[in-house]
Amino acid sequence: MGPGGRYRRTDGAHARDERTTTETIPMTTVHDTESRTDRRTDHAVLFDMDGVILEGRGTDASVHRRALEDVLTDRELEVDGDLREPLETYEYDDGFRAACERLGVDAAEFFHAREKRSAKRSVSRLAAGTRRLCPDVDALEAIAEHAVVGLVSNNYDPTVEFVVDHFRLTEFGYVRGRDLGPNGFRRRKPDPHYLNEALDALDASEGLYVGDRATDVIAAERAGIDSAFVRRDHNASLDLGVEPTVEIGSLHDLIPLVSDR
Repeated sequence: MGPGGRYRRTDGAHARDERTTTETIPMTTVHDTESRTDRRTDHAVLFDMDGVILEGRGTDASVHRRALEDVLTDRELEVDGDLREPLETYEYDDGFRAACERLGVDAAEFFHAREKRSAKRSVSRLAAGTRRLCPDVDALEAIAEHAVVGLVSNNYDPTVEFVVDHFRLTEFGYVRGRDLGPNGFRRRKPDPHYLNEALDALDASEGLYVGDRATDVIAAERAGIDSAFVRRDHNASLDLGVEPTVEIGSLHDLIPLVSDR
């Protein structure tokens, strides 16, 4: 298993899997390797975070703009208008790399530095109460009685860890956001990398991934597991374009699905 994903205890203490490295270190959680619990299961229910557990589609674009300012200030750099836009975008794309070349900085290292600042700023916004849990998150308790429950998100790993700790989401036995930097960016869904990592860590032979976007459904299919597409206000009129295993209107709809297994 690659660096990152954590096993967690239901009392809120956390432990990094003994097979991981220290490449990714959550900024809000201390992991106790002596308290790690390997919970073996043949079925896992994994959840996306943004729009499924946490209200909102993701990190506000202003976070990345301010994170860029942080990095530029740290390095005493100035950029003009035509360079600023590609550098403050979420994407690690040709435009970002070209702008870094013009600025005379290493693109991969600069992107990682900006994402580190973005993660820090997103945590600060969450701590200030800018986003809330979805109202049906209380269904997690009943779901966790029938299957191991995990959180696998395209959002930054430190941000995902903070959400679980801040909102005391103790039902999650495994938590994983994407790594900071270009490699983490490339492994975003619909790439199944982090879903496969979770299934491997949990020794799960079967799984269900709950998401709110087409990329979630595609990632689940590529990982060889079922998908549940949750229809919310923000995606009520979305033409998904792919076929999920099941479509639901609330996380409560999952309870009979997992309890009948």
